[in-house]
Formats: sequence, structure tokens, C-alpha cells
Amino acid sequence: MQAKNLSGGQELICMNVDKVYDWIVNEASFEINIVDEDLPDDVECDDFDVADVTCEVTPTSVDILSRENRTFLIDGVETVLQLVSIRKNFTVTIVIPTTGGIIEEVELDYSRCEQVVLCAPEGTEVDVTFTDADCFICTFECDPGDTAVDASFDASISVNLCQSIQSTFPVTVEFLAEFCEPRDILPTPCPAPVRPPQCPVVFPNGSNGDNG
Repeated sequence: MQAKNLSGGQELICMNVDKVYDWIVNEASFEINIVDEDLPDDVECDDFDVADVTCEVTPTSVDILSRENRTFLIDGVETVLQLVSIRKNFTVTIVIPTTGGIIEEVELDYSRCEQVVLCAPEGTEVDVTFTDADCFICTFECDPGDTAVDASFDASISVNLCQSIQSTFPVTVEFLAEFCEPRDILPTPCPAPVRPPQCPVVFPNGSNGDNG
């Protein structure tokens, strides 16, 4: 980088940033089938209404399993892109409101895999960010079993994920910038003196010195 004559408080700056090689936003939907899962301790099928049962989905981590070079013909030009295999890990929480006013929860861990095509050559980092994660219970059936400890349930859950997937690589860039200036101090004028309210009914007494 060579020094240049600049004006207006500008300066050439080098900064380390992540260059985005590729970026897609997509939606992933899939079903989860739960079979013969135990209810929480001391909870029986008669303790809640299956219509009140809900679910929550929480992404936990993402694993990049592999990336394979694939040749694609884009606008008449052969381009080498990568087929990236991704495993997404998350927790599904079954929320069971009992008639006694106690909220019981069952947490289950799951993984789902998918493949996306990106410009993500070896050396780049593939980042997955979930902009939204939601689920709803399609079916829920409770089996009371022979005793309370045998109570279990079957459920079908639909999960919807909105996700942003980027391939990035750290680079050093040069650009022309101006230094930032601090903002002005907000005006905070001192308040005017406040005189306490008076009590003219009792003082002065209004007699003006007349004793009758």
C-alpha cells in the first residue's frame, strides 16, 4: 500500500474481514415421528388434554460432513462448485400443560442432513444461521399402559427451518475511509427552580391584622 495525498480526513485502511464466496437462503421442512416415548414421571394420560400439547425446536450445532467438487454448466460456462453435505442438530421440546397447572417437558435430540450446492472450495468456512425455527404437532396419541410408569406417547411433529448458508474466507482488504467523529452531547438543561406549593388558607390567615 502506497501513501497517497488525501483530503477531508480520509485514509487508506487495511482491515481483516470475511469474504463471502457464496450465500443462499432457503427453507427446510421435515417430519419427526416419535414412537413409544415415556411421559414424564408421575404424569398419566388423564392428567392433560392432548389438544394442549405443543412443541418447541432449538438448533444446537451444525456439522459439515463433506464437500465434493461438481461441474455445472451455468450460462454456457463450465463452473466447478461444491456439493456440501450438512448435518443439523437440534432439540425438540414437547410441552405438556397438566390440568394441575404444572408444565411438564420432554426434550429429545435429533439430527437431519441435507446437501446444498455452493461455491465453497476447500479452505472456506461454511456457516449456517437459522433465521427462524418453528414446529407444530400434527398428531399426538397417549397410551396409558398398565401402570402410571408405563404411560407413553406417539407423536408426529412438523419442523420448519429458515436458514442462511454462507461460505466465507478471511481476507485483508484496502479501502478509503473517513474517521468517525463522536456524536454531539445531548442537551440536558438544568431545570428551573421549583417553589413548593403554599397554603394561603392557613397562612397568612387572611385577617390583615384586623382583630374585629
